[in-house]
Amino acid sequence: MNHFVVSARKYRPSTFEEVVGQQAVTSTLSNAIKNNHLAQALLFTGPRGVGKTSCARILAKMVNEIYSGEVDDYAFNIFELDAASNNSVDDIRSLNDQVRVPPQTGKYKVYIIDEVHMLSSAAFNAFLKTLEEPPKHAIFILATTEKHKIIPTILSRCQVFDFKRITVQDIKEHLIEIAKKEGITAEEDALQIIAQKSDGAMRDALSTYDRVVSYCGTHLTREAVAENLNVLDFETFIKTTDFIVNHDLPSVLVFFNNVLAKGYDGQHFISGLAGHFRNLLICKNPSTLSLLDVGDSTKQIYKAQSEKFSSQDLLTFIDEANSCDFNYKMSQNKLLHVELCLMKLASHNVDLEKKKFKLNIAPPSSLNFSREVEIPKENSSASAPQNHEQKAKTEQEPKQLVKEENIQPFNELPKRKGGLSLKTIKYKKEHSSKKNINTDSRIELSEKFTLEDLKSAWLKYADILNKKGEKILSSTLLSDLPKLEEHVVIVTMPNESMKVSLEQNKSKILNYLHNTLQNTSIQLNIKVSKTEEKKYIHTKDEKYKHFLEINPKIERLKNVLDLDL
Repeated sequence: MNHFVVSARKYRPSTFEEVVGQQAVTSTLSNAIKNNHLAQALLFTGPRGVGKTSCARILAKMVNEIYSGEVDDYAFNIFELDAASNNSVDDIRSLNDQVRVPPQTGKYKVYIIDEVHMLSSAAFNAFLKTLEEPPKHAIFILATTEKHKIIPTILSRCQVFDFKRITVQDIKEHLIEIAKKEGITAEEDALQIIAQKSDGAMRDALSTYDRVVSYCGTHLTREAVAENLNVLDFETFIKTTDFIVNHDLPSVLVFFNNVLAKGYDGQHFISGLAGHFRNLLICKNPSTLSLLDVGDSTKQIYKAQSEKFSSQDLLTFIDEANSCDFNYKMSQNKLLHVELCLMKLASHNVDLEKKKFKLNIAPPSSLNFSREVEIPKENSSASAPQNHEQKAKTEQEPKQLVKEENIQPFNELPKRKGGLSLKTIKYKKEHSSKKNINTDSRIELSEKFTLEDLKSAWLKYADILNKKGEKILSSTLLSDLPKLEEHVVIVTMPNESMKVSLEQNKSKILNYLHNTLQNTSIQLNIKVSKTEEKKYIHTKDEKYKHFLEINPKIERLKNVLDLDL
């Protein structure tokens, strides 16, 4: 078997041009060497696997080649020290003694101290003087991933270079080049998953690439890479979102259970779902489409699904999923916690407008308080007697009717300065009696509904209470999903105080259920779960009686030894 060299070592950059994603740092260092403007103390800081040690070695090589003219023997002038294992004061003192000795060949001796933050405080203090006034032939390159652990006196003596995380696009392009050199065919989405999994570290990306190649062989597919890396593919969230769009609660719960059966974590699923909703929101605007780190074909899939939602819906989904992710670790029943979130998402924006009973009541301003009044003719007189001919003629003629437009209702009657008149009091009594009759007459509704409709309304009302700020009542409602026996809604509370809280708000809950489900015969039955009461023994007499129940011979022992139990 041939010796295998991992890709992280095999493709380690040997020049600044080969360093990926650190153009600002490499350009600065190259110009400093060419212009003879290089500091004697440099600090390379940044995340793991982004090229700090590689740049330090390239810099040490270039210093010896350009300044010293040494090509073959430059390695004799480069010294690497691991501060993680050489972090004592004695190690730094030994280093200080070595620095005083000039190089045997060449002009400069370069000291690379990796993981410098691991040095003790005494070691840092012992290194200060040498770092501040190094010999002319010495250059120090310090590398660390935790800049905040280095004391300020060391930082002030160094020229600091901050290495950034490598972008997903740069990692993917570098992996494509490596795959071509190795003769391996790879799908773009497969390398995209590896680049996203590496979290900005090229070394991690190359290690993951070697692992995937060992699993897939010479052809890397998106499905095989996702399976090997235990990553939830975007198709998982596409299917979940389709179930949510169709308000298919049973399917989304079964699908989530299948995801868990494959070994994935519930928090990983809900976190990925929140990220998927974020990607859909980004696709709503062409100007933000470039923020989506996926291939062109995958972008079209995202864009097609994003058209099924409004931006406000996606914002609500992101907030709901993110809240579930945030409270996941604090939840006692994590499975139910994620399932409740999925049920809320699938119940969002359900079209209930057709089920709602609408009662159109005209406003008071639109009412026309008018009546028809018979007006006698001008020649007629109320006091003048009528003969038979005039009476017959009057009955044959049609009566003249007019409308009195300015008759005001009771609530608009002007108040008298001296008090209410008898007519006003009489009108008020008649008006109040009519009002009571209208109030007492209730509209009976008997729309049929299922248990799923009830659960959806229950969760919707809990969400409404939560947004209104009634978080205690909302969490009380979510402590148990309702059960249905004919028209009786049964909920079981874990303790008596939660039952009392629901009893106090029972009428409000029933009113919402009646209006939402369009059924006024719904009743609410609140129970408390039966818990076995544990009896604690406190006094001496209780303890003695408890021992007697276990072994009656204790009574005899007490009498013989004259014990005080």
